[in-house]
Amino acid sequence: MRYQHLDLNLLVALDVLLDEQNITRAAGRLHMTQSATSGVLNRLRNYFEDDLLTQVGRKMMPTPLARELHPSVREILFKIHTSIARRPIDEPATSKRHFRIMASDYVINVMLKDVLQMVHQEAPNITFAFLSPDHQSAGMLNRGEIDMIAAPERFMPVDQPSALLFEEQFVCVAWQENAEIGETLTLDDWMRLGHIAVEFGRERIPGLEETLFAESGLNRRLEVVANSYHSLPHLLIGTSRIATMHRRLAAQYGRHLPLRIFPVPVELPVMRECIGWHRSLDRDPIFTWLKDKIFASAL
Repeated sequence: MRYQHLDLNLLVALDVLLDEQNITRAAGRLHMTQSATSGVLNRLRNYFEDDLLTQVGRKMMPTPLARELHPSVREILFKIHTSIARRPIDEPATSKRHFRIMASDYVINVMLKDVLQMVHQEAPNITFAFLSPDHQSAGMLNRGEIDMIAAPERFMPVDQPSALLFEEQFVCVAWQENAEIGETLTLDDWMRLGHIAVEFGRERIPGLEETLFAESGLNRRLEVVANSYHSLPHLLIGTSRIATMHRRLAAQYGRHLPLRIFPVPVELPVMRECIGWHRSLDRDPIFTWLKDKIFASAL
C-alpha cells in the first residue's frame, strides 16, 4: 500500500531502524540481509530527503527529523495493528483474540493463572502468550509488540496508561529446621547467613528486592542465584540459607513445604504491582473486558 508515493511497509523498517540505530540488529529483527536493510534505509532517505541516521564514530545517531518522526511512525503502526487485529465481533464468548502479556512468574502464579481460568469459562477461544520481563519491556509495549505489561510501579512505561493492581510486601524465608535462626530473624542473622537470590534472562536482571536492598545500603552474601522465584523455596530445604521473596508467593509454598516465614529485618518500601497497556487499546471492548477480569482477580 502506498500513500503519497511512500510504500507503507517501509514505515515498519523505519520504526525498527530508528529503534535499533544499527543496521545489523535492524536486519535481524526485519528478517532481511544487511544489504537489503541498507537499501531500505536509502529509499527512506530519498523519500524524506534526510539522512535519518548518520554515522557518529562507531554509532548511528538519528537526525533531528528522525527523532521527530519516530513517535508518530510508531503510533501509526500501532493503530494499524490494532485495527487489523480487532474482530468485528465484540463478544468475549465468540472472540478469537490473542493477547501477549509480559509478566513475571510471580504475577502469573499469584493472580494471572486465576484470570485464565475465568476467561476460559466465558471466552474459550481467547488465547494468550506470556513473555518474561526484560530491559526492552517498555519499548515492546510502545511498539505494540505486547498488549500488556504487569510489573512493579517503578517499571511502568511513563508514556502509556497504567493502573495499580495490588500492594505487596517482601518477606524472608528459611527451611523449617534451619538451626542458625532463633525465634526471629535479626539483622545480624540476615547479614551473616548465605542468601539465595533471583536473576532473570541473559541480561541477569536482579529481582526488585535486590534493588531495594541496595538502596538501603545493604549487600547480601549470595551463595546461590536462581532464575525463578518458584525455585527459591525448594533450594532452601536442607540448608542454612535464607531467601527474600513476595509474601503471597511465600505463603503459597509455606502451605506445602517445611518453611518458616519472617519479616524482613529492615524496612523496605511496599511494592505496588501495576499493569500498563497502550493507550490505543482504551476503547477496545475485548481488551477492556479482559482488563476488568484482571482487576477483579486482584481484589
